[in-house]
Amino acid sequence: MSWLEVIVLGILQGLTEFLPVSSSGHLRIASELFFDRDPGAAFTAVAQIGTEIAVIVYFAKDIWHLFTTWVRGFRDAEVRRTDDYRLAWLVIIGSIPIALLGVLFKTQIETVARNLWLVATTLILFGVLLGLAERFGTQRKPIEKITVRDGIVLGFAQAMALIPGVSRSGGTITAGLALGLTRPAIVRYSFLLAIPSVFGAGLFTLPDVFAGDGPSGLQMLVTVVIAFAVGYAAIAWLLRFVQNNTVYVFVAYRIALGVALLAALSIGAVSAT
Repeated sequence: MSWLEVIVLGILQGLTEFLPVSSSGHLRIASELFFDRDPGAAFTAVAQIGTEIAVIVYFAKDIWHLFTTWVRGFRDAEVRRTDDYRLAWLVIIGSIPIALLGVLFKTQIETVARNLWLVATTLILFGVLLGLAERFGTQRKPIEKITVRDGIVLGFAQAMALIPGVSRSGGTITAGLALGLTRPAIVRYSFLLAIPSVFGAGLFTLPDVFAGDGPSGLQMLVTVVIAFAVGYAAIAWLLRFVQNNTVYVFVAYRIALGVALLAALSIGAVSAT
């Protein structure tokens, strides 16, 4: 792997991880277009560690509060009745589907799921679903009102992102809007929900990254650092954006990118595998 590829993919990972446009899809497309290769699902999973470190740093106070509340809840009945204690458990519950499905379908995720015809299709399909959720979602429920049922549904929505092109944040935002959550609520919950699953995936696939002509340890470290720096700025921007703006711009972008990719595949300008 060249250093140019490392820098480009690190920046792209940081820019797209938190937007509902699929960071793994973008890494797959960019690698095929500009470097004529697939960096692999393992590389993508480890690169995402950088953006999740950005989440931990940005939300350090909130995360520490949720963690300490969760621990205190084991011995204090009053704490167990708080919204924060319930939210901590919902993050844990919501992380289970992606962990289970990631292990069960590891081979398919690393092979057939990375076909660019599938990536293009999921970009368009889930872009349309995101638009429908924005249009018809009531957006009345704050983060404190997320239920156990919501947590399970959002967990499976996040798990759909094992297919490049779906988008982890896109899946959770779509499901959250459909469940009546406000945009700021679901975006915040999506950030928290990603932490255990992304770190788990990154550590689980770390040995696979350096196989073949993959990156060196130093190159992987640089990718993570770049993704962290760019991702940190992206978090601040997205939180401000969703306060007063719809997600239709992302819907339009997903559909346009998907259509363009289908066209490129149809004329043979880019290889699907």
